Amino acid sequence: MEQRWEGLGIRPCDILLPHTDLNRWAVVACDQYTSQPEYWDAVEKTAGDAPSALRMMVPEIYLGTARGETMQREAAGNMRAYLENDLFTCLSGSMLYLERATPYAPMRRGLMAAMDLEQYDYTPGSQSLIRATEGTILERLPPRMAVRREAVLEMPHIMVLIDDPDGTVIEPLGQRRDALERVYDFDLMMASGHLTGYAVRDEKSFDAIAAALGVLKAKGGMLYAMGDGNHSLAAAKACWEEIKAGLTPAQRAAHPARYALVELVNVHDEGLHFHPIHRVLFHAPENFKELLCRAMGAREGAGGAQTFTCLSGETQSVLSVDAPENPIDAGTLQRALDDLMRQYPQMRIDYVHGEETVRELARQADTVGILLPAMDKFTLFPAVERLGALPRKTFSMGEAPEKRFYLECRVIRP
Repeated sequence: MEQRWEGLGIRPCDILLPHTDLNRWAVVACDQYTSQPEYWDAVEKTAGDAPSALRMMVPEIYLGTARGETMQREAAGNMRAYLENDLFTCLSGSMLYLERATPYAPMRRGLMAAMDLEQYDYTPGSQSLIRATEGTILERLPPRMAVRREAVLEMPHIMVLIDDPDGTVIEPLGQRRDALERVYDFDLMMASGHLTGYAVRDEKSFDAIAAALGVLKAKGGMLYAMGDGNHSLAAAKACWEEIKAGLTPAQRAAHPARYALVELVNVHDEGLHFHPIHRVLFHAPENFKELLCRAMGAREGAGGAQTFTCLSGETQSVLSVDAPENPIDAGTLQRALDDLMRQYPQMRIDYVHGEETVRELARQADTVGILLPAMDKFTLFPAVERLGALPRKTFSMGEAPEKRFYLECRVIRP
C-alpha cells in the first residue's frame, strides 16, 4: 500500500495530539506579531501554567534576547517532559482533514501529511517537486536549526499549496467528514477563530488522495508550492541533510527526520486569501521618502505601473514606479530597501500583516510604514514556474490571526 505514495512527496504518518485544554495549548506561528510584544504577553497569560505549545517554541520577537535564549534552551526539555508524562495520543498512520474558521473567512480546508524532504530543494533555480515560492534568507535558518537539532518533536506551522482547480484532493474529504473521526473541535486563543480536525486513516481515502495527486503531477510543472513556513521547512531540510550524511540508505528511508509535518491547502479554496506583507522601517532617517524614491526610481503621485503607500506620522504619500525592472511589486521595493539598509545600518525592518498595524506603528517617531498591494493568488504557480522563487515576503496567506497554529506534533528522532 505504501507504493501508492511513491513520487508524490507526501504520505501518512504518526500524528500526536495533546489531551489537554487545546485553547491554552495551540499557539500561532512563531513569525507573527514580531513588533507587538503585548500580543505575546497575552498569549503567555492565556497559556498560564497549563501544557502549551508555547513551551516548545521561540516567538521570533524574542530572538536575540535573554528571554528568547531561555525559551530556546528549555524547549527540547519541555518536549521530552511532555512525552514522558504521556501528554499525547498517537494517531498512527494518519492524515488529518482540517476545517478552519477565521475572523475573515467562514472555512478554509486543509490536509495534514508528512512531506518528504528528499523532494524539496530551496536553492535558487530548483526544479524539485516541492518548490520554495520566495527567496530563502540563509541567515534566518540557524535559530530554527538550533531548536530542531535538539528537538524530539516537531510542531508545524508550515502550509503548502497545491493548484487543484477542480477540488479533487482535499475537498472530497469534506463531503464525507461525518464518516471520519473528529479528533478535535475548539476555539483558538486570541479570537483567532475555530479549528476542527478529522482523522483520515482508511484505505479508500488514501487511494483517492494519492490518485488525485497523481493526476495533478501528470499535468507537469511543480506539484507543491510553499505557502507559509518557508524558512521552517528549509531548516528541517538543512537538518535532514546533516543527519542523513551519517546514515545508510536503509536508515535514510526509515528515519523520521526525513519528513516534515505540513498542512496542504488548495490555492483555489474560497477561504484562502492572499494579503500583502507590508514593511515598517524603524530608526529611519528624516528624508527617508526621498531616499526611497531615488532608490526605486519612483515619483510621488499615483498612476504608475507599481504603486506604494508611504506612511510617516499622520502623513500619507503615494509613490509610483513607471517602468519597474522587477515585475513583482515586492521585488522592486525590497531591492531598494536592502540598498538603504546597507547605507543606514541603524535602521531596522519588520514585515507586518495588517494595514491598521502598519498605520499604528508608523505613528511612532522615526518610523515609516510602506503599504503594498495584494498579489493575485491565482498567479502564484505560473509566476514561480516562470520566475523561480519570488522576492521574500511577496505575499501572505491570510492576515496574522488566520495563520496556522501549533497544535499537532510528530516524533522526529527515533
